Amino acid sequence: MDYLLTDEQKMIKELSHRIAEEKIRPVAAKYDQSEEYPWEVIKVIAEAGLFGLFIPEEYGGMSPSVLGLCIATEEFSRACGGIAVCYAASALGTFPIVLFGTDEQKKKYLPDLAAGKKVAAFAVTEPEAGSDASAIKTTAKKEGNYYILNGLKHFITNGGDAETYVVIAMTDKTKGARGASAFIVEKGTPGFTFGKKEEKFGIRASSTRELIFTDCKVPAGNLLAKEGFGFIVTMKTFDKSRPGVAAQAVGIAQGALELAVKYARERFQFGKSISTFQGIQWMLADMATEVEAARALVYSTARMVDAEIKDVGKDSAMAKLYASDVAMKVTVDALQIFGGYGYMRDYPIEKYVRDAKITQIYEGTNQIQRNIIALQLIKEMAK
Repeated sequence: MDYLLTDEQKMIKELSHRIAEEKIRPVAAKYDQSEEYPWEVIKVIAEAGLFGLFIPEEYGGMSPSVLGLCIATEEFSRACGGIAVCYAASALGTFPIVLFGTDEQKKKYLPDLAAGKKVAAFAVTEPEAGSDASAIKTTAKKEGNYYILNGLKHFITNGGDAETYVVIAMTDKTKGARGASAFIVEKGTPGFTFGKKEEKFGIRASSTRELIFTDCKVPAGNLLAKEGFGFIVTMKTFDKSRPGVAAQAVGIAQGALELAVKYARERFQFGKSISTFQGIQWMLADMATEVEAARALVYSTARMVDAEIKDVGKDSAMAKLYASDVAMKVTVDALQIFGGYGYMRDYPIEKYVRDAKITQIYEGTNQIQRNIIALQLIKEMAK
């Protein structure tokens, strides 16, 4: 379908596609097996200026565009969901600073993030606080000109490799979610260390680590917004970042569909290509339709986020929910078309299934997305 992209957006798509085909696809299997952070690819993306897509011009970026971020993330994900999330997770860690940072904070952190010299991470999840962000136990106690952080974060994407972290901690436990605050914490800050690197089912090129805070002294000037705004920072960040997860899902699904069509044309059974079998054709038709519908929803949502015309919480949740469910279905159907070969690691399709699954889980499980959608729907209908 023609999504009426601007010339700049078409340039982003073409550039990202070229990087995906020339730099990402050839090394996707290598990084999936080694589980190393793909610095060589990150450097290429940085040199192309694509880390600037989500950062304002005055701080070294382009005109910020969630749609541009989605276009780039989708193209990267067609080749490797794991490498793509290294890029998208930096956007996730950068959005809180863009949305809530002071001019001083933005001048200090955004130029290096826009240039890709550093990558960012967003730290909310804890062992007992996943979907329930109000259950956060990491604390931040103010002492003079510092906040002292203590606690543990886990499942943090880009953990250990990122240089800039936005961390959610409780400044007043008695207030529940309203007692959470957001802080910018730099790698190397005394008292800030890393735990184990997780061994994952999919997206293995990305790093996922524990963050450990032991009497970690963070300057008071690194507080984002003000005390008690941590939950708002988190929700507004997810509203802006969830279309990016949805775009990752669309890219993974698109990549799997392309592999399935190619394999169906080349695989012969009973003396003819399996692409001539009606059963296979119907599967491919459904897959293509679902991918296109997901892309249309994601692009539409991204445009609304960029236009800032309404509260997009429900729309972002819908995009993430639908696209990730499509990614899971399409990749599994693609593997089915490959038959027994699809189950073997000699063929790339099994990796797409593994990479797709996480899109239904992180940045809020799809069950949580349904809660968000339903509650907002009920609220709107009550007016």
